[in-house]
This record gives sequence, structure tokens and C-alpha cells, in this order.
Amino acid sequence: MSYWKKALSIGLAAVMTASMLAGCGGSGGTAKETAASGGDTAGTQAAADNTASEDIPTYTIATVRWTDAWPTDFLESGFMKELEEKHGINIEWQVYYDSDWQEQKSLLLASGDLPDAFFGSICLKDTDIAQNKDYFLELTDLIDQNMPNLKAVFEKEPELLARAKDRNGEIYSLVKKLPLRPEVCGNVLYINKDWLDNLGLEVPKTYEELESVLEAFATQDADGDGDPTNEIGITGNVSLYTLSGCLRSYLSPFGTMVSRDNNYMGLVDGKPVFMPVEENYKESVKWFSDMYQKGIIDPEFFTQEESMRRSKLQAEGGSQVGLVSAWTADAETGLNAGQFIPLEAVTGPDGKHHVENAQNFLDISDRELLITKNYENPEKLLAWADDFYTDLASLQTFYGSIPDQVKDNGDGTYEVLVPTDGSSLDTSAWSNSMRDFGPKYMNPEFYDKVSLPADQGDGIKLSEDAVNGKYVAEDNVVAFPMVKYTDEELTQLTSLGTDIYKYVEAQFAHWVVDGGIDEEWDAYLKQLDNMGLQDLLTIQNQAYDAYLESMGK
Repeated sequence: MSYWKKALSIGLAAVMTASMLAGCGGSGGTAKETAASGGDTAGTQAAADNTASEDIPTYTIATVRWTDAWPTDFLESGFMKELEEKHGINIEWQVYYDSDWQEQKSLLLASGDLPDAFFGSICLKDTDIAQNKDYFLELTDLIDQNMPNLKAVFEKEPELLARAKDRNGEIYSLVKKLPLRPEVCGNVLYINKDWLDNLGLEVPKTYEELESVLEAFATQDADGDGDPTNEIGITGNVSLYTLSGCLRSYLSPFGTMVSRDNNYMGLVDGKPVFMPVEENYKESVKWFSDMYQKGIIDPEFFTQEESMRRSKLQAEGGSQVGLVSAWTADAETGLNAGQFIPLEAVTGPDGKHHVENAQNFLDISDRELLITKNYENPEKLLAWADDFYTDLASLQTFYGSIPDQVKDNGDGTYEVLVPTDGSSLDTSAWSNSMRDFGPKYMNPEFYDKVSLPADQGDGIKLSEDAVNGKYVAEDNVVAFPMVKYTDEELTQLTSLGTDIYKYVEAQFAHWVVDGGIDEEWDAYLKQLDNMGLQDLLTIQNQAYDAYLESMGK
């Protein structure tokens, strides 16, 4: 929907319902209109009906969805509606989409005309909170008084309490830990087994063997169509995160698994490092560049848009690509998933099998619910949020409601259902729940009471985890934890990191395409120091020390 159509439809809804909206919490104020927000409202009429009674407080909550292709009906039905009714509240959802959220967020924060809460860590970044702290409630005492479930979670998992607190020991947002996650938490590599069979090749075991196999893919008519020039070893896109994706997947045999989202920081033998200045990073880039020069890497790797990359992976008649990084094969290759098998981590130059061990980075976050100071009585909203920290709530906010998306077997066990509309389980989960976002915690002992379709989404992921999960204990490289920074450190990191990361990413692309990393390496390190890398590392080390202290280590 265009911005102007949204504004018109929301404006009309606001005019029609303004006279019907009663005061929040019975305080005599009016529920917040959404016309100025630019967001879609889920269930505006339902909000008007419910607030006819002054005894039912209405909360406006903003949330962000990755795409408008996913429906939002679940916000006004099933488990989400049941929870509202249980707590005697009404939620008026303001739904935004990631494509225009940055602009809308800036307008909201600049105006100060905010919803009562923000739901999901996709909404606000740490810098947004630090720069606008006067807008938000500090929650420590309110949690203690209104959230027994969350308090029990904090006692059970100190990592979550450490993530919730800022460096002053204050809590401004609620946390989550995603359930039913694999040990190798992140994308894994999938290799085109059809092409291996066509060429009579074995599954590679070392990084040298992997290069040889990929070269054969790119030069020997691996798909058997008579044209030896239309196969690609590895493809990518022009995304700013091209380097990050490579570090976490294609360059992983060298032990480089870090993400730009985590400032390219990792822990090597327990010590913080900035991976793009490490010797193994240099060697991994040389290896990748060598494959580029041999024609293994797609020549459009750094120039094509995402749609072109996917068209090659999901080409009708068979994928054009030999190796892909994915959560599951079907997530990237679509109907061509049957061509691919998970690749057991190949040994790198150090003889180790490096895998992404990033559970505390990918599965745990704060900023899942922030409450603004617009609302005078937040206690009922926090009591509502506390119910998200139960096993059944987490199951339903991750996959969808009972009985439509999850079956209650009546004996304390539950079955996540295969979608009846022909969609994938992953699409169904995102269409019928908040999925990765919002307060969430499932006790590990509850995991065994949940069955997943073996041939769908997370069922595949957990089954395939056995291929590489055994190597987690072997790896000496793990993700940098989600540390907390002071407001001053956040400002410095933003200032320093913006230019440093752009320079690192530009040099990566240059070295892959043009070579020359050996000759230019020392100048590269010097330039990074001139740009403030040592100051950045000082901040990261201070934040990591504070993290260890918060964990009692």
C-alpha cells in the first residue's frame, strides 16, 4: 500500500472512531490516533468497540514486519486476542514495514508523538534508546512488582538478566531467547549433490578439496545441459553485508565467523578480536580471491541485486549454483532444494572444523518491549507481557496459535502442524505469529514435548544440526556476546565504526576482484589505526569486561 493510501485510510478510520475511543486506564485521556504514524492499524474497529467501556484500558503498540506479504490477522485473533481478554486490556497495533520504517521511526522520535510501547527488537536500536532515554520507562521496579515469570527466567538464566541491564544497571526493555534452536546457530553451507553425482565427485572434506570441486562445477558442465559455461560455484549480491555473509559462511574454514551486526568482533580463545585485521582473515581473502580469478565466484557477486541472485539459485529446471549458505536449503533455493545436501564443515588450514557458534548473539536480545512515558498505568501491560514468558505462550508466538497452527495432543505434548495452504512452515510461522520478535522464553525441558514436521523449516534445521553440531566444542572461535555500552561509548562506536566498516568492506571487494592483499596489507592496517581502530577496540574490551562482571565471571 502506498504511503498516501495508508495515510488516507488511517485518517478516515481515525475520524470515524475518535469519538468512540475512551481514556486509557480510565484516566479520561483518549487513545492515541495512528494517522500521523504512517503505520497500518490492525483491528482499529475492534479497539473502538472494546474501549466503549472505560474499564478496559487501550494500549497503542508499534511493531515492525519484514514484509507486507505476511498477514497481520493473528494480532486480532487466537492466542494474541486471548491474552488481551485474559488481562482485560485492548491492544491497538500500529504495524509498520521494514522498507520504510527507518524514515517513519525518525519522524516518530523527532516528534515525540509515540505509541505506548514498541514491540520487537527490530523496532529500535541501542543508539535510539540512548539518544531518547527520556521517552522510556525504567522497568526494574515494575518488573519486580508485576512480572513473576520474567523474574524466574532471570534467576534461571543470568545471561538474559545481563542482556536486559544497561551499564548503569537499569532496565529499559524486555528480553527474549528463541526456542528450539540448533547448536550450530546460523546459516550452514549446502552443496549441490546432483552436480557431484553428475561429475562423479565425492563430497569435499578439506577446504582445498572444496575449491577443486567448485572449480569442476564452474568449468565441466555440472548440470549436464551441454553448456559448461552456465554453472556458478558461489554467488552473492550487492548487499552491504556481503563481507559479513562471507565471513560467516564461505570463509568459515579459516575460522572467521563474525557478523557486521556484531561489529565484526569475535572471541578467539576467549579474547576479543576485530576479525578483519587477523592473519586468518587475510589468508581467507586470498583464498576467496583465488577462486574469483579462476571463475568459481560469480563475476556479478559484488554488483547484482538480491532478485538476480535468487533467480540463479531458484532457476526453473535446476539451480545454477553449486554452493549456497542458508538457514535451510529450501529457504534459499526454493523448489531446487532437493539438489542440495548440508556440507559437513570442511577442515581449514589449521586442521579444525569451524562452525558458527553464536547462540548468545543470534538467539538472545533485549529491546523486545519498550514502554514509553505516555501511559500513566503500565502495570497491566507488563502483566500481559509477563505471560509471554511461559512455554505455551512462547510456542504460540513462535509458530502460531492452538489449534490452527499447533495441535494440543491432550497429554502435555504439542505438534506444530504442516501448513494446509501449501506454504512452508517458515512462511506460516511468520504469517501467524511474531516469530523472532517480542518477549519469549521456553524452558529447555519443554523442548521434548514439542514435535516439528521432519521435512519442514525448523524440523529440517534441527535434524541437520547433527551434521555439524559435533564440531561446536572443537571450535576456538565464537561470536562476540551482545555486550552493553555506555551512552558515550555508543556515540563513539557509531562515529568510529561507520567509516571503519565501510573501508573494510570496500577493501574486501577490491582484494577479491583485483588481488594485491599481501602488498597492501600493512598500509591497510595503518589506515585502520588512523581511522581510530584502537579506540574502537578499547571500547569493545571495556564492554566485554563489563559483560563478564555482570555474569559474575
